[in-house]
Amino acid sequence: MRKLLIVIDMQNDFIDAALGTKEAVGIVEAVKEKIRRYPAADVIATMDTHHENYMETQEGKNLPVMHCIKGTEGWMIRPDIAELLTESKIYEKPTFGSMALAEDLKALSEKEEIELELAGLCTDICVVSNALLLKAAMPEVKISVDASCCAGVTPEKHRAALETMRSCQIQVS
Repeated sequence: MRKLLIVIDMQNDFIDAALGTKEAVGIVEAVKEKIRRYPAADVIATMDTHHENYMETQEGKNLPVMHCIKGTEGWMIRPDIAELLTESKIYEKPTFGSMALAEDLKALSEKEEIELELAGLCTDICVVSNALLLKAAMPEVKISVDASCCAGVTPEKHRAALETMRSCQIQVS
């Protein structure tokens, strides 16, 4: 069985810039160590990707903080993490979950037996969204989330998202 790591949105704006938190900064070393445990070709990443019209979007109206604007420093994956992703396929996603990621992994799961592990930011928005999309697309594929390699908008929301994922048969370690 092939086990893949999905690294969600480890971008500057979510770590220590526009929407950063001390909890996000606190998981960086654990995420780097997790990436190092996987063959480079078995690590996939996502990038929250918005454009200058972000404030006109539904998300921008509900979260009016410019972040992850394509081409900016905040949009970039943190450099010490990016250097570990040189062989990784990276999905730019305009919203919380990536349909393209789910579709590609579903197609892969039809060719070979896979297992998925997720890590990254933010537990209560993009991590949970991708985990649930993946579970809906592949209900028989084992999906897990490493809680020590995730951080939420707040510690309370982090814990709530982990419980939501547990309820949906996503393993939380």
